[in-house]
Amino acid sequence: MAASPPILHFGRSSLRYLTFYTRCLSRSYSYFPPTRRRYLLQQPNRDCLFSTSPQARFADVDNSFDPRQQDRESDEVDVCIVGGGPAGLSAAIRLKQLANEAGREEFRVLLLEKAGDIGAHILSGNVIEPSAVNELLPDWLSEDNENRFENATLATSDRMRFLTKGSAIPIPAPPQMNNHGNYIVSLNQFCKWLGGRAEEVGVEVYPGFAASEVLYDPVDGAVKGVATNDLGVSRSGKPKASFERGMEFHARITLFAEGCHGSLTKQVIKKFDLRRDSQPQTYGLGLKEVWEVKPEKFKKGEVVHTMGYPLPSDTYGGGWLYHFGDNLVSLGLVVGLDYPNPWLAPYGEFQKMKHHPIYKSVIEGGKCISYGARALNEGGFQSIPKCSFPGGALIGDTAGFLNVPKIKGTHTAMRSGMLAAEASYTALSDTADNGTIFLFDYEDKLRSSTIWKELKEVRNMRPSFHSPLGLYGGIMYSGLEAYVFRGKTPWTLKHKEPGDYAATKPADQCSKIEYPKPDNEISFDILTSVSRTGTNHEEDQPIHLQVSDWDRHKDEMFPKYKGVENRFCPAGVYEYVEDASKEHGVRFNINAQ
Repeated sequence: MAASPPILHFGRSSLRYLTFYTRCLSRSYSYFPPTRRRYLLQQPNRDCLFSTSPQARFADVDNSFDPRQQDRESDEVDVCIVGGGPAGLSAAIRLKQLANEAGREEFRVLLLEKAGDIGAHILSGNVIEPSAVNELLPDWLSEDNENRFENATLATSDRMRFLTKGSAIPIPAPPQMNNHGNYIVSLNQFCKWLGGRAEEVGVEVYPGFAASEVLYDPVDGAVKGVATNDLGVSRSGKPKASFERGMEFHARITLFAEGCHGSLTKQVIKKFDLRRDSQPQTYGLGLKEVWEVKPEKFKKGEVVHTMGYPLPSDTYGGGWLYHFGDNLVSLGLVVGLDYPNPWLAPYGEFQKMKHHPIYKSVIEGGKCISYGARALNEGGFQSIPKCSFPGGALIGDTAGFLNVPKIKGTHTAMRSGMLAAEASYTALSDTADNGTIFLFDYEDKLRSSTIWKELKEVRNMRPSFHSPLGLYGGIMYSGLEAYVFRGKTPWTLKHKEPGDYAATKPADQCSKIEYPKPDNEISFDILTSVSRTGTNHEEDQPIHLQVSDWDRHKDEMFPKYKGVENRFCPAGVYEYVEDASKEHGVRFNINAQ
């Protein structure tokens, strides 16, 4: 379908601006300053004074219209960053710092974030090691800085406990878990603050725009940028009256900072075979709540970590309790996704854990104010892929820089973003032509950085829990690694091939687990918790979860695992519904809004 010529859309803007905008019609998008570019990009056509987007054409009665036939507008930037978490924001800030120091204010750094606001998809509660932020923004806590981060709580005490059903046994915490000098923060607030600092130095920050497609150079196949998702598409994939084609952002370098298991990152890893020399990534599921507790139960700055109950001995994981802010407590549970029993439900284990005295004694009488869950990369050192590829790089948790024994990844994510930024700026400054850039320097910087050193030192701890001794064997071996070996052993333990899913046993080989009914004071049903996530999507939009053949999936998986999907999802998205017309008496369903 041929694109329509540019048209003017008159909205609520005053006509006295018409002359100015008419003069600007001949200007490229990059002519405008960052604040104006952001405004123009965020406005739907009907509310803008003008638009250079092709006019939408809609399906005839035969419904043959394909919105992808429309041309997309494009914009040229120097570096495009996908993801507004700690890694992406740190990379953006460092890039503009370098450019501004060199007097290159025109150097364009653009950051796309799918959440409506920076930080909105980041879960609250985090103990941050400040080494990276101290280097990036040395005055981040300074009283002399009017834009300092004001919501950091200094960690004052550490406790490590091994739980049985009714007791908490003190155990020594490995040196990696020493939190002296660290800060408890809401990562949501911290990222929002970083977003403000990014805009201050001139980064073009666009929340509410999800990068949905990787763009490749047709000549050499290098990444040349990304395209944002189309808006106004119905659940059936047809354009609605509000349809807006996505926009392309072309860049010499594209940095992917999507977090764990990002959709575009998976495509890039597959295309460039970035995992050819690494072991499979392993994953965990983290479930979190933030509570407002009674003042007499609040111990500002206290950090508590637990192992053992409620998880069985063949399941890796642990819990935490962080006191921060004003009478706020972050508590949660991480469950390794290589657990063997398909009857286990991470959400049910989390609700059960809160009734243990060490947790209940703190939150009883308080109020749960938020809930969330996210996946975590747990593979560590041996699962790090190649991080550079033609035209870009992987940074942060999307590359798997979480230090699992340390239970920290913000500082490594930020540092990787800063290293990629420095390598990117150098490469762009040294390359005069428009040829493809490969960030060899980023790979070198990673290997000589503290990221590499600390992940290599603890590389054998997580896979040690795969031994026949399970939890207890892993604890004993990890103790030796922490206090004696310190990562200097000549061997590197391997993760299970081909991945976590292979550890799941058939349901008839495992004991069924029945979870207690929630009391609605300490524990809650899953729908109540989901209502506290603040998640809301338009109902009539495409479902991003795709199953190629729903009946085939059900027929192959349900008899063997008896509805494991119902139990592993912490938001009740997947569900088997009774249906007498279907084989096995159930049908598979995805609850999308």
